[in-house]
Amino acid sequence: MYDLERITIEVVSAIACFILVRFMIKPFRLTGESRYLGLPLGFGFLGVSYAFSALSYSSIFAFSNSAWVQLFVRAFAFLFLAVTYYFSKSEKKPKLLWNMTLGLLAAILTIVILLAIISPPFLWPDYRLNQAYVRVFDLICLSYISIHALKSHIEQPDPTTLMSPLGFILLGFGQYSLLIWAVDASLFAFFGALALRLAGLAVFLYVSYRTFYSSEKRGNR
Repeated sequence: MYDLERITIEVVSAIACFILVRFMIKPFRLTGESRYLGLPLGFGFLGVSYAFSALSYSSIFAFSNSAWVQLFVRAFAFLFLAVTYYFSKSEKKPKLLWNMTLGLLAAILTIVILLAIISPPFLWPDYRLNQAYVRVFDLICLSYISIHALKSHIEQPDPTTLMSPLGFILLGFGQYSLLIWAVDASLFAFFGALALRLAGLAVFLYVSYRTFYSSEKRGNR
């Protein structure tokens, strides 16, 4: 029921994230600084999680543990974004520490995905219960990012910087709605969460276009 609609939304979400990666990778390409990899990698992982969600709803391409993979990859994406914003608080933090953290997170992701693919029923027998736990974790990460982004906007008020926390806040409300859905299986909460997610990604696309593409056009004049 509603599988076609779910797959469509997941595919659109994945495409939106990969477009964001294309915009956000530009600072890294220009400078070669690894600290600029945080946002593109975070949204890249998020896009991969949405792609796995589409697979989990598809009876043609899905594999048995795709739901577990998307659940943990999405949680990792939000964790990665939260860590990225933590390190962005101060440019004085050693680059070596960020690189070590990046490597550690990549190792954790690899281990978790392997466990999710190989034996999730033995490690986490109740998918619905663990889904609720992961949604809470996602909500905590998004709350931290939203607060950090709002503080940055207060310190340097700008209409564009205000849009970024709005995007994360919308994603946070979306996770809250998914938490409600995980608890009581409310279809209204589920599709409300998907609508909030699309709205949040639309905000990020707008901000990225204004920040990277428009500035590039001005520089070429």
